[in-house]
Amino acid sequence: MSNSSGDEPSLSDAELEAFLKDAAEGSPGGGAAPPEEPSARARMVARRLREEEEAARRRKKGRQADPPGWRTGPAWDELNGRRTRRRRVLAVAGVVLAAAVAVVAVRPSLLLDRFGDTGTTEAKSPDSGLPTRAEPFRGSPALGWADGAEGIELPKAKAVGGMSEADVASALRMTKELLVASHLDPDVLGGERPEKAIGLLDPKSPGLTDQVERSLSDPSREDDPLTLFTRFDPDEARVIGGAVKVRGEMTYEAGDPGSVEVHADYTFVYAVERVGGDEAVDRTIVRRDVTMMLADPERWEATEGRLLPKSYYADFGNTACEVYDGYLHPSFTGASATGSPATGPEVDPYDRSEPLTGKRDMTCGKVTRT
Repeated sequence: MSNSSGDEPSLSDAELEAFLKDAAEGSPGGGAAPPEEPSARARMVARRLREEEEAARRRKKGRQADPPGWRTGPAWDELNGRRTRRRRVLAVAGVVLAAAVAVVAVRPSLLLDRFGDTGTTEAKSPDSGLPTRAEPFRGSPALGWADGAEGIELPKAKAVGGMSEADVASALRMTKELLVASHLDPDVLGGERPEKAIGLLDPKSPGLTDQVERSLSDPSREDDPLTLFTRFDPDEARVIGGAVKVRGEMTYEAGDPGSVEVHADYTFVYAVERVGGDEAVDRTIVRRDVTMMLADPERWEATEGRLLPKSYYADFGNTACEVYDGYLHPSFTGASATGSPATGPEVDPYDRSEPLTGKRDMTCGKVTRT
């Protein structure tokens, strides 16, 4: 058989397909040796046939083959559509617990008396007593917790999901930076605009930028900056000297090909004093459960070095019921509570035995301690 081009065999596609089948299954008669390895064109046609078969299998399953271009990250509007259910909780003896929940509802905590014991080592309270400016965590399980950013420890990075070890390390580092910028930055806690935190989020996440801007400029039940950021009304309360205790964990796993997902579940306990110089001190407890994604811009519609939000869950302890002005409003012992009356059950804001991703009563109820 001649080969005029020097590269391509004079085989039709049908002949070549039959040849490939015979090569894979053995030639008829059971004893003949398979032909020699096909040329470049043969390999090309074989590859084309395999791709067509794969595409046909995916169409049969109801999924068209992915185009060679972009993939889109999670839409903020999809998160927000399930984000608006909200639980606000009023505490025993004038202390208040609230919850703003993103994505799904939150599972109820244990029902205890103020400064009670949950029966777990972590939740056993130190000597009971009211907090003071000198000892803002007296009577709190958080007394022995880490201070601020020291409580956010990063796991060892390893390559996953087609992302390198360096990519995973970057995703972990940025997630910590986001937590610090959103929930520990003194200016943000004092009600300032969270510029650094916003700068870590990917503007290509559909609807994210508009959602954040609406929540900051015109906060409401539907657009609440507390979903993403911890902020106190500067006219009412301030964090005492940056006194924040932190406990939780960070993990990661492979996402869709070309991405890594970082899951962070942390409880922040803020020692706050009432503005006005009367030395009233109390605490607000905020638990955050977030999943952030770092995606390869070559495979996803994503910005290099920015995080795409996957989900947000939050549970706030000691803030006014049904107040949506973009700030937390702690209630101080002995003071009249602001906001709407509590109608929900008692909960322990320190209890971390259950994830925030389950179902729980969404009404405003009572907290057992702060």
